[in-house]
Amino acid sequence: MILLSPVMMILRVLSQTVVLALAQIYNNKIRTMLTTLGIVVAVGSIILIMGSLSGMQRGVLSEFEQFGAKRVFMDGTLPPSWRGKLNWREVQLQQEEVDAIREHVTSLDKLCAMYFGAYDIQYEEIILESVRTTGIEPSWHDIENREIMEGRRFSSIDIEQASNVCVINEKAIEELNLPKDAVGEFILLSGRRFIIVGIVETIERSAMFGGGDTQTEMYIPISTAMNLNPDGWINYAQGEMKNPDDADNVVAEISFVLRKMRGIEPDQDDTFDVQVMQNIIDDFNKIAFVMTLITGLVVLVSLIVGGIGIMNIMLVSVSERTREIGLRKAMGAHPIVILMQFLVEAVVLCLAGAAVGIAVGQLCLMGVRNMPIEMLKDAAAPFWAIALSAGLSAAAGIGFGMFPAIRASLLNPIDALRHE
Repeated sequence: MILLSPVMMILRVLSQTVVLALAQIYNNKIRTMLTTLGIVVAVGSIILIMGSLSGMQRGVLSEFEQFGAKRVFMDGTLPPSWRGKLNWREVQLQQEEVDAIREHVTSLDKLCAMYFGAYDIQYEEIILESVRTTGIEPSWHDIENREIMEGRRFSSIDIEQASNVCVINEKAIEELNLPKDAVGEFILLSGRRFIIVGIVETIERSAMFGGGDTQTEMYIPISTAMNLNPDGWINYAQGEMKNPDDADNVVAEISFVLRKMRGIEPDQDDTFDVQVMQNIIDDFNKIAFVMTLITGLVVLVSLIVGGIGIMNIMLVSVSERTREIGLRKAMGAHPIVILMQFLVEAVVLCLAGAAVGIAVGQLCLMGVRNMPIEMLKDAAAPFWAIALSAGLSAAAGIGFGMFPAIRASLLNPIDALRHE
């Protein structure tokens, strides 16, 4: 019981001090509102910015996840050190290089080369001009996770014989006015007769991955694409890792194969580029962290400005209540109690501003979620941001309220009672 008495006494003093602080806030509504405006703006900004960044990060990572975290991309590139020695066409991927990667890179589960072209497509009287046509290998469907809705995929025989077969999507059926069951129909592609062997499902993706409005898609065997345009080149190759944790091994293995096939010396730069989706995700997370840190520091400046406003108004309050402080000291109030009274009042002011700021920030986030921006539809303030706002506000109250509180606690009671 003896141990509980000091605790109960402290709690009683704290509760009385909080009630007194709330009474002061109520009696000076306009001044309180203007004083806490800086805290309201700072906390509201924290909630709005952190919520928007968090929503954007979740949206982008969701797109990455849909696109595939195991994806690997390979492409030829011409670094500055090779300019004048090679031209950009000479560094593009070759089919034999893709085959060598497929054979020797054991960390890869699937691999597919991509060969792009644009050709006129005709069905009966309807002609679509410059339709993007992609030469692919059978593994493309598994890597892209694009299933065949009707018909079949390309077979190894289609690749070997460079068959005039194609796979289209539903948009192509609509724009060419093909029958609903278009499998088996013939179309003209660059003046050549192709038979439709499959209808591939259309996957909606955001614009960041080349999505947006649905367009006509045309796919042909990669060998056929090479015959249509012998002067073309493999635009890039994409693969899928067996394990996303092996990203570094995959990059090292692919680089070893390509450097050996291209005869690149140890001191020479790569004439190719290998990108792993997991590494891109990691880089994005690092950028998002830096953005969060920078915006947090900027908002912290607003919080400091708000804290300075709290300190100024508390100094005014000490000056206005000097006689009250002298009277309490004359009746035996300990300086610690006086210090606690003004310190708690400063903290209560800051927490009141934080509460209003959190409410304002949440209202702003509701508006952000209703904006026609897909990546911000999940914008929501994380719990840590709300807790951080309240914690920083309380810290600002303690930090900036300490000087006025100490000044009040050190007042001489006789001088305070004489104060006019």
